[in-house]
Amino acid sequence: MGFLSTILNTSPRNLLELSRNGGIHFSKKLVDCAHADASTVLLQLQTTEKGLEQKEVEDRLEKFGKNEVARERRISWFERLFDNIKNPLVILLAVLGVISYLTGDIPGSMVIAVMIILGIVLRYFQEMRADNAAAELKAMVSTTCTVIREGQQSEITLQDLVPGDIVKLSAGDMVPGDLRLLFAKDLFINQSTLTGESMPVEKYAAPVSMGQDNPLEMNNICFLGSNVESGTGIAVVIHTGKDTYFGSLAGSIVGQRVLTSFDKGINSFTWLMLGFMALMVPAVFLINGFSKGDWLEAFLFALAVAVGLTPEMLPMIVTVNLSKGAISMSRQKVIVKRLNSIQNFGAMDVLCTDKTGTITEGKIVLEKYTDVQGNPSDRVLQYAYINSYFETGLKNLMDVAILNHRNLLEELKLAERYFKIDEIPFDFTRKRMSVIVEDREGANLLICKGAVEEIMPICTHVEVKGEVLERLPEHDAHRAERVKRMNEEGFRVIALAYKYIAEGPDTPTYSVKDESDMVLLGFLAFLDPPKQTAPEALQELHHLNVDIKILTGDNDIVTRKICSQVGLPVESILLGPEVEKMTDAELTVAAEKITVFAKLSPAHKQRIIRVLQAEGHVVGFMGDGINDAPALRAADVGISVNSAVDIAKESSDIILLESNLLVLNDGVIEGRRVFGNITKYIRMAASSNFGNMFSVVGGSAFLPFLPMLPLQVLTNNLLYDFSQTAIPTDNVDEEWLSRPRKWTIGALRRFIIFIGPISSIFDYATYFIMLYVFNCWNNPALFHTGWFVESLFTQTLIIHVIRTNRIPFVQSRASRSLMLASLAIVAVGAYLTVSPLAPMLGFVSLPLLYWPFLVGMLLLYVVLTQIVKTWFYRKYVD
Repeated sequence: MGFLSTILNTSPRNLLELSRNGGIHFSKKLVDCAHADASTVLLQLQTTEKGLEQKEVEDRLEKFGKNEVARERRISWFERLFDNIKNPLVILLAVLGVISYLTGDIPGSMVIAVMIILGIVLRYFQEMRADNAAAELKAMVSTTCTVIREGQQSEITLQDLVPGDIVKLSAGDMVPGDLRLLFAKDLFINQSTLTGESMPVEKYAAPVSMGQDNPLEMNNICFLGSNVESGTGIAVVIHTGKDTYFGSLAGSIVGQRVLTSFDKGINSFTWLMLGFMALMVPAVFLINGFSKGDWLEAFLFALAVAVGLTPEMLPMIVTVNLSKGAISMSRQKVIVKRLNSIQNFGAMDVLCTDKTGTITEGKIVLEKYTDVQGNPSDRVLQYAYINSYFETGLKNLMDVAILNHRNLLEELKLAERYFKIDEIPFDFTRKRMSVIVEDREGANLLICKGAVEEIMPICTHVEVKGEVLERLPEHDAHRAERVKRMNEEGFRVIALAYKYIAEGPDTPTYSVKDESDMVLLGFLAFLDPPKQTAPEALQELHHLNVDIKILTGDNDIVTRKICSQVGLPVESILLGPEVEKMTDAELTVAAEKITVFAKLSPAHKQRIIRVLQAEGHVVGFMGDGINDAPALRAADVGISVNSAVDIAKESSDIILLESNLLVLNDGVIEGRRVFGNITKYIRMAASSNFGNMFSVVGGSAFLPFLPMLPLQVLTNNLLYDFSQTAIPTDNVDEEWLSRPRKWTIGALRRFIIFIGPISSIFDYATYFIMLYVFNCWNNPALFHTGWFVESLFTQTLIIHVIRTNRIPFVQSRASRSLMLASLAIVAVGAYLTVSPLAPMLGFVSLPLLYWPFLVGMLLLYVVLTQIVKTWFYRKYVD
């Protein structure tokens, strides 16, 4: 998620601590604007209520720069190069290369230099390619804000906002900068990211008293990084980008980032290899020093062994795999905002999803509008139309359905008959919204629509066939039964109520308390059918061993119906009020067993995800609404759609450009394929290098000369690294893709210990053949050449055994690129022994009898490794 994820993954307490202790402070301009009245603020910022002119916008954009926080800035070519150079593995190789040069091993230092340059250059260009691709993909998913410029309202991207711009705010919007409110109507801002306050804060436009000095507590200032929960507002931009409070926090924690399971796995592997090096390298140095007496030669050889154990291609292999995965997913109309989320996508074993707009079409249609007795009623439609037409907040899908059902603008003569007085916006606590209009007689009409369970308690009367009657409990039971039947048929039902206020207030300002003593007029029923791809997609995810859980704010009856339509079994449903009463331990037990949760608040969704993660699950969450943002942030991988509200898109790691749910399955498979190829390299490099070094330790103990010259060790390692650059193109077996995969360093360590020494058996067999068949006791050059070729051939061949759990070449074949790379490397290795470079490398020609021995050992090596590998996976891997 770029810069936003950095902030969102840092706790509010830490953010506030940073602001106190990290040199972060609020600008004087922000405080001055909070204390001043609106006209003074506009004058100070050299703007007007009509907004800036285009020429002024361009000048300010040049002066203040793009509205971006530092973490989003594209790094320069020099910074990228420096980042690659300062990689710990590169530094380690560089130190070894310098030591080799200073001790006179010029050829060895040259080979190390080639390895360093190869790793840096490959990674540099692959990262540049990945960043360019990511930038192009991100451009397809833009976050916008509504501005007023030259008196005209328009949508612009957040990056193009400048100080002095006039912006409009409504529910679902991200606050695009640090703002001073000029107008606010029931405006509630969620600024928990910055302050840790769990409840939204109401904001007003009036100046604050001079005694208030903390802008976070000033109720006329809105901050970048917060979002609009409900209500509307108009504000002027004071600061953008790095000048905002959010931007200063981002700058103060550059480099701080919560590690994902992917990062932790890479780090654990690196430390594992360093541990092996700490044991093997000193052992090789001491054994050769004491047994041969040449401590300088022993030291150079130990350096070569250290290089051989270094997984120097790991950064490049990881970057290539992740960028290849992101580009592949983009072809499926899936945008990856953060590369590491690909692995989390593949490791995901629980997918929690909202219902509306995710497994349903999200394009509901108005099917029924009835009075309280269940009869069709045009009056209900008309009042609902007035309510939705005059609503200025976030128009939800039901508003759109009402307005699209029939155009009543002319029929009702809205412009002539009604004048909007006020509105009481929707919020997730009340689950209703009201519009107040004035009719020709001057009476105020309050029309309220919302959740049935929220509308009924505020109604004291009902209208039946044009007559207003007192609401009776026995009749309520019939109405509740009618609503329940519609819910069971898959309809989403809301209630509509009204009341006339004969003498409206002199200054019409209405609030929630006015939603009382209402007259229940009727009900509206909407149909939100499941997406056509939902049943197949959910079934495919089940086959991929991903558990599906529905986390919705909708009622349980509608949710049960939709789940049955998409083939999701529902044994029981846990409701939000029940979640509220549970301890974390009780909720953990329930979350493991229950598939469907309904009537949830945003906090409930987030809490369910947290308890699942605490049990070791990798949790994905898919949502598109304001109320989904906390869950999207909490999940290991947040998934949203391009039609989602801004805060949902900004909180997500992955965005679907199309509503086809089948791309979720493609994404999971791609994530597992990427992780599979990364772990292939790790298993191959680690086990092979460990086996070779194990052979070196043993050979050093009894051979009268070094088992292989330092330059030969380095050349062998360089060629082997080249052979693995094609791994990102490799195929992955279906059984690997069939279930989630996570980092298991313990299993990797056992794999290295069991599989690595197998190569040593054949290395020692080669020692025996070279010493006793070809009498190399006094011919170290022939010995070195024979072991070099055998070592390179076995290492390269074993790639094809380790890359699959199946029988290699028969049940599973590598990609064409990997096959060609393997053949090319063994051919180059064989050629080097007879090439013009042979004398410099210390090689001599091998006798013809050597090659039949080599073929026999290769066959035995493949068979033995396959047997041990099969036993290992049966014993230690599910």
